[in-house]
Amino acid sequence: MDPLTHTFVGASLAQTRFGRVRLGTATLVIGANLPDIDAATYFLDSQLSLGFRRGWTHGILALALMPALLGWVMHQVDLFRCRRDPAATPVSQGRLMALAYVSVLTHPALDWLNTYGVRLLMPFDGRWFYGDSLFIIDPWVWLLLGTVTVLAHSGSPARIAGWIALGALATVLVTGFPGIPLAMRVLWCLALAGIAGVRTWGGVQQTLPHVATVCLLLGGLYVAGMIGGSRVAHSQVAAWAHARGLEPRRIMVGPVPADPWRRDVLVVDDLHYHRVRLDWLAPDPITPVGLQAPIGDGHPAAAAALAAPELSGFAIWTRFPRFQVDSNADGYRVSVSDMRGLGGGVIALDRELRPIAP
Repeated sequence: MDPLTHTFVGASLAQTRFGRVRLGTATLVIGANLPDIDAATYFLDSQLSLGFRRGWTHGILALALMPALLGWVMHQVDLFRCRRDPAATPVSQGRLMALAYVSVLTHPALDWLNTYGVRLLMPFDGRWFYGDSLFIIDPWVWLLLGTVTVLAHSGSPARIAGWIALGALATVLVTGFPGIPLAMRVLWCLALAGIAGVRTWGGVQQTLPHVATVCLLLGGLYVAGMIGGSRVAHSQVAAWAHARGLEPRRIMVGPVPADPWRRDVLVVDDLHYHRVRLDWLAPDPITPVGLQAPIGDGHPAAAAALAAPELSGFAIWTRFPRFQVDSNADGYRVSVSDMRGLGGGVIALDRELRPIAP
């Protein structure tokens, strides 16, 4: 999921009775984003970064060690605070450790929910796990958890101005994204107006822990509903495909932005990719989209291109690779992409299927 979602999760947890403790907000917000420390590899090399992302820092070993390190660091910060103020009450190290573990573990759980997945068993096993349930940016999760964060952190004119600016940017993104139904755009605007009204009223400030708990529970129910919806969609599309003589090897149910009633589905048989649109509110819920796309992996040059160093990171991330192999006087020109929209590249090979330096 996007960094804003992770931040909202940590900030919302910080407003519950569990998180309302000294250094609780800092621990929860840092922990909720900590596995994305692997984003620093972007400054080294794009393929290295692509191959490293959602791996080591999102895997089982890091999820055991990183919260312990975060909890220890926050405990040291708390001890420093208490040394400077002898009257201060220290926070128990166990409490900070618990906050660190809960917040860090929310991160891979959220990343698992989208179609890009996460390698939960790293570094012992590089297998990907995909939830195929939430779009990578979900505005309804933003609304539910952002409500708590806005109410808790809008006590000054500067903060209010910042929230207004963020709300305007989010509105441009949500309402401007192609394909989002008008009803969803209107609902988004009404929800933002409702948050502004509640903040202006100010009557819920004293019950913020209860509000945070309710919003987190509603967010959990929404996510559970999206997971269940994707499982139902998978079964429906599988039955639809079999009825038309297709033999699916894999099916990816892709959520779409802001609309829980629709799914973009990819059906994979031995030779082709088939795009399918599922809309539970339409008279004909399942309809094919466009022409079938050949996978193109039958030529030996396809595997050779995917193994080229220029695509080392892409080869780790790709889930539905597509190849177009063109023969020329020097050998082969192979275009590689992923059906999820992940960019690949063009690899030149000689007749011995060795990469040709550009």
